[in-house]
Amino acid sequence: MAANAQTAARARTAAQLDRLLKIRTWVIRILVYFLLSFVAFLMLFPFLYMFFTSLKNTQDVFHAPPRLMPYSATTMSINGEDVMVYNFVLEGQEHKMVVDQETGNVPFGFFTTAEEINAADPQSTANVRQVKLADVVDTGREETVGGESFPVYSVSVDGQSQDLLMAYRRGLKRFVDVNDPSVEVFAVERTAPVDEYVDPQFGNYNSVLQLKNLDRALINTSVVTLLVTVGQVTTSLLGGYAFSRIQFRGRDKLFLVYLGTIMIPFVVLIIPLYQLMVIIGWQGKIAALVLPWIFTAYGTFLMRQFFITIPKELEEAALLDGLGRFGILWRIFVPLSGPAIATQAIITFLYAWNSFLWPLVIIGDANTVNHVVTLSLRQLKTAAAAEPNLVLTGAAVAILPPLVLFLLAQRYFVEGIANTGLK
Repeated sequence: MAANAQTAARARTAAQLDRLLKIRTWVIRILVYFLLSFVAFLMLFPFLYMFFTSLKNTQDVFHAPPRLMPYSATTMSINGEDVMVYNFVLEGQEHKMVVDQETGNVPFGFFTTAEEINAADPQSTANVRQVKLADVVDTGREETVGGESFPVYSVSVDGQSQDLLMAYRRGLKRFVDVNDPSVEVFAVERTAPVDEYVDPQFGNYNSVLQLKNLDRALINTSVVTLLVTVGQVTTSLLGGYAFSRIQFRGRDKLFLVYLGTIMIPFVVLIIPLYQLMVIIGWQGKIAALVLPWIFTAYGTFLMRQFFITIPKELEEAALLDGLGRFGILWRIFVPLSGPAIATQAIITFLYAWNSFLWPLVIIGDANTVNHVVTLSLRQLKTAAAAEPNLVLTGAAVAILPPLVLFLLAQRYFVEGIANTGLK
């Protein structure tokens, strides 16, 4: 009996330990997921803010405090004129109200006691009673508090007359309920709570595309990016195959020299490359954005490293079947190099799409016909300086295409980096 009891106790203890271990594992996983989600949100928030701001109107951009969603003020037509609708809460009920334009500004006084008034800054006094100046009586007296003199008025408080100090006076607008004009409230129009609703301004994109020839710049950028990407992938495939499979004297030394060109800073090449474009006659032309960049040592290195991993037996079998070098490259190596080609294409696409310094040098600001997106965004920043929503709309237009491409091809990008052994 004692042995059975000990066995049962050990079983219960083991079950409890297993349950505690599972709970601990789940708690750790939840904390890790929460931490990763929080970091991901911090990384994505600037892009979300840019996208939502691109859908806002100019007034909403400067709203304080800032908010994420795009809002527009509710308006209604009164006597053929669109007026803004405000949202006031009176006695626990919401009322849609508009400004009574016929009444104009109504003079109000803000009254308090000598003990509660803030003499240094009367308008920041905490407890004040808002009363129309027409409903109070000037006693003709003044009271000094903190070295400042304040007029004393007789104010009706809960049906009884009480002498209070006027902290300050201000003209207020009369707001009336849109359904019941007898319901009224007085407030400062500038700080009154505006009735708003979520209203994305998709028209911002159309406005930006028509501003500073951004639509033409998008076409130019798409053409340049497509040609550069196709050109670099093609030359990289040919160069990678030659340096990995074809034996010739000095191949490895030539490859090291070619690979060493990666270490040459681009700023060193700007002047000679610009002079070369002037001699050829390509200054200010789209061709200057394409042809100099269809050769890349990095792409050749990427393809060479991938081709080395392909078994030589496949190539030897193809040679025995009568395929030539181009046939082997096209029918065997290219189909097997999908991840590497996708990696090269994505890297080239992002570089060509976001290129700024070389287009600025060779195209310039004046030649708007051949502008690319980066140059048009530079001019858009100046042209729409007072409208940040349009500037961020232009940024969204420039960012969305490469972002969508990367999201669609990220699996190939990761596979290409892993298979080529790059870090």
